Amino acid sequence: MNRIAVLTSGGDAPGMNAAIRAVVRTGLARGWEVFGVKHGYAGLIDGNMRSLGARDVGGIIQQGGTILGSTRCPEFKSEATRRQAIQALENRGVEALIIIGGNGSQAGAYALYQMGFPVVGIASTIDNDLVGTEISIGVDTALNIALEAIDRLKVTASSHRKAFLVEVMGRDCGYLALMAGIAGGAEVIIIQEVENDPEEVAQRLRAAYKRGKAHGLVVVAEGARWNAEALIAYFKQHEERLGFEIRATILGHVQRGGEPGAFDRILATRFGARATSCLADGETGVLIGLNKGSITALPYADVIGKKKSLELELLELAEVLDR
Repeated sequence: MNRIAVLTSGGDAPGMNAAIRAVVRTGLARGWEVFGVKHGYAGLIDGNMRSLGARDVGGIIQQGGTILGSTRCPEFKSEATRRQAIQALENRGVEALIIIGGNGSQAGAYALYQMGFPVVGIASTIDNDLVGTEISIGVDTALNIALEAIDRLKVTASSHRKAFLVEVMGRDCGYLALMAGIAGGAEVIIIQEVENDPEEVAQRLRAAYKRGKAHGLVVVAEGARWNAEALIAYFKQHEERLGFEIRATILGHVQRGGEPGAFDRILATRFGARATSCLADGETGVLIGLNKGSITALPYADVIGKKKSLELELLELAEVLDR
């Protein structure tokens, strides 16, 4: 092998740059030329890529986001479009591709692999909803950013004896809300995996005050049926009957933009190094992840199209701890 390429796709995650750096430098150490594809699959289709040297990835390990840029590209679902992307790679003499991203990105990678192009995926999504890894690049940093916001809001909530709601990211998976709620000592955690009722939320908040708590905190996933918008509308409509109001803070993309912590920098570096190792060994069509403490390479056929489940017993634990 002489030339490989790397791209980042889908939502950005803290640690993507550390993975890019590891791919480039371990690839160069093997004597390969490494191309960086700009703007994800859209850039791949257009052949927007350039050769990267060791200095091109210097000083990026601590940066959030991705120096290569990322876009969502629905057009990549078309086989004709994917053939155009493969042709763009072959025009540059690129023999294999490393793709850093989440569910949609890895589904696109698997589609390329099924068309005969060598691909290795690296798990990267703050939602942590990707089958094939216990934790993805960006999750730890995003969780700590959410936790910092929760801790700060609890101080204000206690000072004014008010109820606060914090909405964290998680369109299809409630992992961030569940873990941030447990770590932040929330009175109520709302995730899409479990049906919730706003009347029950109000009841549990009132019960917390009756037990002598100076605050009430609700952590909710953005993808839940009763997310921040829905709950605030309900509480406002029934404020007189419920007897209290609730204030909302929606963290949104703030969780994506932080500098990666030590865990994500190291995880991303290990993932990137394992990805080039797989290519060197002729092992493609795999997703690099972390399982039982080891860096693994699981076949795409075992992970794509499958839904990752949450440990819902942790939600039961959170309710026990809310005393």
